[in-house]
Amino acid sequence: MSTPKPTLQTTDSLLLCNECGTQYPVTSQASKDSCKICDDPRQYVPATGQVFTTLGELKEKGHRNVWWRDEVDERVWFVRTEPKFAIGQRAILLQTPAGNILWDLIALLDQPTVDQIHSLGGLAAIVISHPHYYTTWSEWSRTFKCPVYVGEPDKPWLERVGSPGAEVRFVREKYESVLGEGSGVTVMLAGGHFDGSLLLHWDEKLFIADTIFTSPSATNPVPGKDGVISFTFFWSIPNRIPLHPDAILSIWHQVKPLIFHTAFGAFSGQDVRTRPNEHARATGGVKGRLLESCKIYIRAMGWTVHPLLEETL
Repeated sequence: MSTPKPTLQTTDSLLLCNECGTQYPVTSQASKDSCKICDDPRQYVPATGQVFTTLGELKEKGHRNVWWRDEVDERVWFVRTEPKFAIGQRAILLQTPAGNILWDLIALLDQPTVDQIHSLGGLAAIVISHPHYYTTWSEWSRTFKCPVYVGEPDKPWLERVGSPGAEVRFVREKYESVLGEGSGVTVMLAGGHFDGSLLLHWDEKLFIADTIFTSPSATNPVPGKDGVISFTFFWSIPNRIPLHPDAILSIWHQVKPLIFHTAFGAFSGQDVRTRPNEHARATGGVKGRLLESCKIYIRAMGWTVHPLLEETL
């Protein structure tokens, strides 16, 4: 049985931060000149100063969302805005047995996006990894009539709480199922980058956003080589402020019980997959590379003794 087509419900006059995409419950008449997300040390205000736009202006300027399918798993879809807007992350749609789940979010929501998601089966839930990607969460929730999951410790960063028709659910446990066990999706309250930073696990895939950040050398054509880092950890990514080893150890403990052979990052080109030769060499694949990356990272910070260095698969 087909589901009713959602009705686009956006407030196109509300201000959007041009640097992070956060939507505020005010219009240009409010003379707003600061963004609490960008004023935080984990983000930044550009040299040109704080600038705001609106969803209406994005649409008028020709911004659009572009979709593509994962090259390995046809149940995984990606979407990003072009030309790039704000941070430029992608959102990832998972077609699970219990309904579609959108991991992370982009600010632009328009009719073609609604049509595309409807053609893929609609949305049953949205999970957002951390405040940098909260953007227009209330518009998405209201349009698709679905709950939005965020980490409970990050509630103070969430704008437009209480917007009519929008539903937010706070993740409080270390492991929580989304849409019940039938979806196979588990959200983890991992902390680190933000206190409420989330990870998502589904069908031997780990969706890491900025909680675990893919490093450029992750695309090394000889994966698993000793001494090559594949993942890195930041409290602030643009300002290059590292994450403390204790926080990295906590994140590792969250994912250690899980089986995963692929890690999907926040941006295009950040997908890391276990390759056949890694299985053959018993290196632990992507999971083994994550643990090795943890150790390389904290050794580079000067730690020669730490419980993380004693961890094994």
